[in-house]
Order: sequence, then structure tokens, then C-alpha cells
Amino acid sequence: MNIHLTKSQIGLDGVPAAETVLSHVDGERGELIIAGEHVGSLTAKSSFEGVTARLWNGASKTTLSEANVRASLGTARERAFARLPDLLPATRGMGTVDGFRAAVAGLRAEHGLEHEATIVGAFPVIAGALVRRAKGLEPVAPDPGVSHAADTLRMLHGRAPATREVTALDAYLVTVCDHGMNASTFTTRVVASTQADLFAAVTAGYCALTGPLHGGAPEPVLEMLDAIGSRERIKPWVDAALARGDRMMGFGHRVYRVRDPRADVLKTAIEALASNGADLPFAGEVEAYIRSALRRKNPERPLETNVEFFTAILLDALAIPRQAFTPIFAVARAAGWTAHAREQQRTGRLIRPSSSYVGAMPAD
Repeated sequence: MNIHLTKSQIGLDGVPAAETVLSHVDGERGELIIAGEHVGSLTAKSSFEGVTARLWNGASKTTLSEANVRASLGTARERAFARLPDLLPATRGMGTVDGFRAAVAGLRAEHGLEHEATIVGAFPVIAGALVRRAKGLEPVAPDPGVSHAADTLRMLHGRAPATREVTALDAYLVTVCDHGMNASTFTTRVVASTQADLFAAVTAGYCALTGPLHGGAPEPVLEMLDAIGSRERIKPWVDAALARGDRMMGFGHRVYRVRDPRADVLKTAIEALASNGADLPFAGEVEAYIRSALRRKNPERPLETNVEFFTAILLDALAIPRQAFTPIFAVARAAGWTAHAREQQRTGRLIRPSSSYVGAMPAD
């Protein structure tokens, strides 16, 4: 008998696929907990290296400290830079997003070294090299003595970043390092559940991230702000777009039924970057009008601001090219992917869901 599933059943909404100590998303309450802390509190008290230590410790029952992770990522960035001559040839003729995928697929285990650090350390090195190549510039060697956020900006821009820039990027990396069983994390866990190695699992996770329904929304947010252009055009532009049925980029979320808690964390980080060219008042007016317009259109369930809206503004203020937004997202999310892969391998089983067949049956 053919059984037709509901839309939410087809998308596996609310179906647990794993037990995890890494992160929890409560869409009804607008709550994100990462390694036992609310995301807002975590961003205020921890660096990217600190939250990465918490994730890896939870996944593998280790006792790494923030200093341990900072040191291991610093040396891993150096090793990745030494391997660029092997990794970059596979990216010839590709854009930044696709080139990043090809280079990540070329990563491999290093004898006697933790694979997690090899992966997380390599990501900003690859992203920086691809961004600079697109400008006709040579890659910048990493500095193992600075933080992951600071070195990411160094390798992108070829200069020492200002403290406020490092603080803003570090807040971003912490905020988006993990987010429950999202599409890319689920993909990573599915591959890890087969006992494939960490490199295969994380490469698959990045491939899922490149889809426009997952990690590809920040660039269209900037395109929307560019199209609106000025304060006097906000109302007519938004009203016309909604009348056509256009999607408002940076609003609505598959899980959150209220405001995405990460949005306000990043908004706070952007306020410190106002002198870097981020027109927060204009973006704030756009956000406020779109929210009010969406409430009028659908008062029973209005779409709220999601993390992508302020991600776009923050990364743009840091002069990160739009084509690098997805790789920079991956720089952060690699911490979560590696932790989930290890947790799946340690505590889980082969992920093998069933399907509901709705095709033709044999005549007999």
C-alpha cells in the first residue's frame, strides 16, 4: 500500500536522528544552546578556540583547554599553508565556493596528528589563498601565535586586523560554529555513521552548505539592500516585492518560529564595526519595515529576522568578498562538523532511514 507522507514528514521535521551533547535548538522559544551555554552568553565569555575545545571535549570525552586548541590550530594552519602547492592545482578555473570544495576534498590525515585540528586549521588558509588568488595576489603565510579569527583576517587581507575586527569575526565564528541537526551537520553525521573518515564526512558537510537553502543566503541579503538603495525606497521596494510574492532574504527559518537568537548576537557585534562602513541604521530601518510588512501579510505566523541578515552586514563590514561568505561560514562550522562526526562515530549507529514508495506496483 502506498502511504503519502505530509510535508513535514518528508522533510523529517522533528524526527530525532541522534543523541548529542553538542547543541540544542528550540524553535518555539527562539533558543540556541551550544555545549551547555546560551549562544549569547557563550559569545560574551568564550573565543572560537574556547568553544571548539568544548565541542571536541563533548564529542570525544577529552579535556582540551582553550590554550590547547589555540596552539593546535596555529600549527595546523602552518601545515596547511605548506600543503597549498598540492591543494590549489585542483581548484584551477573554479570560483571561490567551488575551489574551496575541491581543496577541502584534497585534505588528508597526517600521521600522529589530530584530524579535527588539521581540518579546522586548514579552512581559513584555503579560503584566504582563494580570495587572494582571485585578486591576483599571493597567499599570506599564517601566524600561529595569533587567534584563529585574527589569522583568518590576516590571510584574507594581507594586513594585521584591528582589534574590533578580530572581536567581530570571533563573535561570528562562535555564534555559527554549531546549530543542532541542520542540513550540513546531518550530512556530516550520515557519512560519519558509515565509519568513513573525518575528511570525507566534513567534505560532504561543506557540499550541503553550498546550497542556497542552507548557507547561501547572506549574499542575496546584500543584493536586496543594494537594490533598495536608500531610505526613501524601503517602503515601495518591499511592498512591491511582497506583492509579487518574492522571498525576503534574511527572514524566516525552517526551525525558529520566533526571532533567531543569533541575529541579535551579530547585531551587537556589528555595532562595534559601524566605523568600518556598516550602515547599521539603514539596515535596521530595512529590517524593521520588512518585519512589520510580514506581520501585516501573515499576522498568524510572521517571518522573523534570521542569522543570515546580520551575517551579510557583518562580513561585508569586514571587507570579506561576497563569494567567500560560504567558505567563511565553513571556517566556523568546521568546529561543529568535526565534533558531530566524532560523536556519531563514538556513540551512534549507521543512519539508514526508510522511504515511502509512491510509484507503480507490479501488475501481478
